[in-house]
Amino acid sequence: MMRAAWYTQNGPAKDTLIVGEMEKPTPGPGEVRVQLKTSGVNPSDVKSRIARPLNAPYIIPHSDGAGVIDAVGSGVDQGRIGERVWIWNGQWVRPLGTACEFIVLDEHQATRLPESTSFAEGACLGIPALTALQAVNLCGDLKGKTVLVTGAASSVGHYAAQLCVQAGARVIGTVGNQEKAAHAKGAGVSECIFYKTESVPDRIKSMTNGRGVDAVIDMDFSSSSQWLAQGALAPHGIFACYGSNIPGDITINFRPLLFQSITFKFFLIYDITPGDRIRTLAQMTQLLENQKLKHTVAKTFSLPDIAQAHLAVEEGRFMGNVVIEI
Repeated sequence: MMRAAWYTQNGPAKDTLIVGEMEKPTPGPGEVRVQLKTSGVNPSDVKSRIARPLNAPYIIPHSDGAGVIDAVGSGVDQGRIGERVWIWNGQWVRPLGTACEFIVLDEHQATRLPESTSFAEGACLGIPALTALQAVNLCGDLKGKTVLVTGAASSVGHYAAQLCVQAGARVIGTVGNQEKAAHAKGAGVSECIFYKTESVPDRIKSMTNGRGVDAVIDMDFSSSSQWLAQGALAPHGIFACYGSNIPGDITINFRPLLFQSITFKFFLIYDITPGDRIRTLAQMTQLLENQKLKHTVAKTFSLPDIAQAHLAVEEGRFMGNVVIEI
């Protein structure tokens, strides 16, 4: 048996999340079983629990986590038993995620975790860090370029800013307050724009001699896309986007985009191409081995307190990643 958290219906965290025991899974061909030490809670996990229709009688939430391989199925190298790993797509198009003691999944979804990276930090990689890495990759060669990272103090933005700086870029970040500005600058952001009280396009133009930034890494297309017609992005610029506060129809001004040859690159980190997946995983391993990333584990909760962890993410209570210790 194993401890796990699950829900059988959508709704508020305190009304739907159950903590108890269930059968320990057994790995099949090509699979590994990971004894989880941590489980990462992301906004997508909260949104799924609130409103995404269930695809099974019950859902064990969360896609991210880290732990140790304790069993392998046929066709998997027995030498992997005892390996420290981090998990990606643990609960993508499947009902059984990482909010439990053991998870079984394809061996390729358990990536080696260097000894220098803690299990709590490993639970921050699958969605936040890989999203940032894919966004930076989509922007191309950034050496000598200027990049705007929206939400530069967010989990993804904080990683993205670090990666842009390492690529040789000057990074401008949007933030909500002075505390977040300090956090963003700790990741290498050189200038912050307080989007609640300042005109982001005007500030960008003043910082770039009217030219605009070369690339935007964006978390909210519904608002950031409106800046483009105001000159925030330079001609032939790239707009790499991974989210939007408004998921439905969004109106944008087409003519400026056409005449400035703007490139949009949208992506969902759960569903990037196999080639991009191989590349980002290899890059992540190298970054971790060389200790090139600053991680922000803002708060840890125990598994019985999973409802509190979900509520903390839902309310944006902490600056950084929320992690559950199993």
